[in-house]
Amino acid sequence: MKHDYRLGIDAGGTFTDFIIADRQGRVRLFKSPSTPEDGTKAIRAGLAQIADALGKPAAEIVANADLCINGTTVALNALIERQGVKVGLLCSAGHEDSLEIRLGHKEDGYRYDPEYPPAHMLVPRHLRRPIGGRILSDGREREPLDETAIREALSYFRDQGVEAVAISFLWSVANPDHEARALALVRELLPGVFVCAGSEVYPQVREYTRTSTTVVNAYLSPVMQRYVSRIDALFEELGARHPVQYFQSNGGLAQGKMMSERAVTAINSGPASAPQAGLHVARPFGIDNVITVDMGGTSFDITLTRGGQTNFSKDVDFLRYRIGVPMIQVETLGAGGGSIAHLNDQGMLQVGPRSAGATPGPVCYGKGGREPTVTDANLVLGYLNPDAVLGGTVCLDREAAYQAIYDKVAKPLGISVERAAFGISTLVNLNMVNGIRRVSVEQGYDPRDFALIGAGGAAGMHLVRLADEMGIRQVLVPKVASGLCAFGQIISNVQYEKLSSLPLPLDEDEAHREVLNERLATLRDLGVEQLRQDGFERNEIDCHYRLEIRYLGQIHECTVELQFDRLDAQGWQNLKAAFHDRHEALYSYSEPHSAIELVNLECSAVGRVAPPRMPELAPRSIDLEQARKGQRDMLFDESGDWTPAPVYDGERLDPDLCIRGPAVIEEPTTNIVIPPGWQASLTRAATYLLTPDEGA
Repeated sequence: MKHDYRLGIDAGGTFTDFIIADRQGRVRLFKSPSTPEDGTKAIRAGLAQIADALGKPAAEIVANADLCINGTTVALNALIERQGVKVGLLCSAGHEDSLEIRLGHKEDGYRYDPEYPPAHMLVPRHLRRPIGGRILSDGREREPLDETAIREALSYFRDQGVEAVAISFLWSVANPDHEARALALVRELLPGVFVCAGSEVYPQVREYTRTSTTVVNAYLSPVMQRYVSRIDALFEELGARHPVQYFQSNGGLAQGKMMSERAVTAINSGPASAPQAGLHVARPFGIDNVITVDMGGTSFDITLTRGGQTNFSKDVDFLRYRIGVPMIQVETLGAGGGSIAHLNDQGMLQVGPRSAGATPGPVCYGKGGREPTVTDANLVLGYLNPDAVLGGTVCLDREAAYQAIYDKVAKPLGISVERAAFGISTLVNLNMVNGIRRVSVEQGYDPRDFALIGAGGAAGMHLVRLADEMGIRQVLVPKVASGLCAFGQIISNVQYEKLSSLPLPLDEDEAHREVLNERLATLRDLGVEQLRQDGFERNEIDCHYRLEIRYLGQIHECTVELQFDRLDAQGWQNLKAAFHDRHEALYSYSEPHSAIELVNLECSAVGRVAPPRMPELAPRSIDLEQARKGQRDMLFDESGDWTPAPVYDGERLDPDLCIRGPAVIEEPTTNIVIPPGWQASLTRAATYLLTPDEGA
């Protein structure tokens, strides 16, 4: 850190979290209810809390922060709610319907469902305009660009009130000249209209993926521009010395200008910082295999990191839209504390994906909610203190939660409220376990080889049950768990992705190896130059590579990691061996004697940011009984038998004290439930370690 503070802000669906670290290693967490209509309101409210706590004006704190970092759900929410702008598409003649054809596939799970409705089109048919001109796969021009058709299309777009234009022509990755000319014409004839081209947004093969990604980017970027301008203006008003950094879906930071032009990289902005935070939490324990789960008020987000490397996803359907750019692989479920419990059409209990969100919120918040949620169930089960004030602002009403579960679940099913509440908790746990399996077992990883990291205000009440179900033996919950994504932001680096297509046989031809080496060096130089423009020195920049490889004739590829940009003969052989190993891990077989080929490659250029000092707890000679604040009856199984469990004040616990379940630890913004058969201890790294109690 170069200045007194570093500030991270994570705008979630229910709360906006603030983490501020100082030079002395103190890390403090604050929360403010989210204000989706204008994110600056929540930020102002949170900064006011920080100012009161530190006894300094917010402007002085911001002016003395070396980084102010913002993770946001603006792009994600705009895509979910279809609140992007009106988009026109310029595409190769004959390919106006590729968005609608969608490669002839429905999403996994619905492929054979004749009743599954078609996806909503972000660009209606009349705004997809065919443009003559053709580039071949080797980059040669077969037919010149039809500029007259472009001018006519742009005139129509103007009449239709189009706010953004996407351009996607065939084989623009081999020769972008036609797209570059179309870009120039749009900027000339439609000044003030946002425009982007596939050869810039997603310069890799696959026409449908490139077109879809470019359209999504055009649909969201004007929305992101408005948001970024408001946030930047706020921090400029407060005297920030450096540009605000925004969190990208790739797990790195970028300035607002880049995010405004590439809003598609901000879709998973919030949860993408969780892996970095999870690794940091696990590092003092010598662990680099982690599954980080973030359970907030609206969603449950899961990420997996193995050997210190986080899983990425690309060319996937996200909210029914194909996205090609690399993103931290985040499995998102409608399983947050605000997820609504209801009876479906068959009269069976279902939890989520609908959420009570920030407004009106769970019934127990007293803000007008009428449908019971997971938080209401946790309150009835005794996991939450009825007298607690969540996030410093929300008082809980247990009687209202009890009545709502009775009216909506227990009475219709003819069961007790306690059994209904336990059923809600169990069902949401099973939903979360299935999500963890998708990022672990289905990707070739054994979850028993990982530690489970808890994030989000609601996670601590469910983690041990999830670990039990998955066979995980170590659970870590940092004291800043409810703001872990904001914490991840302040320890993250600036990162840019550079993509390229390179169809190339991985054979014994040395010339092919040199072609790959040259392309890797080109991507490296592009990434390094962008970071140098951001003020990084060359010795502060690292580059990592991912190569998409397949057996000759296959449709899909496996991704292989590469840590250097030049391959010698041995490195060439190691690369091929790594592909065979990865293919076997994913599909249970490999064919070492079959020909393989490279398809795409990408470079992650990382500018290292000096991290702030982290807290270390010192013993204060407080014994366990002094930290005990009472006892509360809790329900741990469907029998209906209540178990008296001690309640401990996390603020008064000393490191290394062992707490055996059943018990609950109450932190200011989260609760950690320890069921019978498990134990917990607070470590000096300000993290709780939960393990099975072998002596139970």
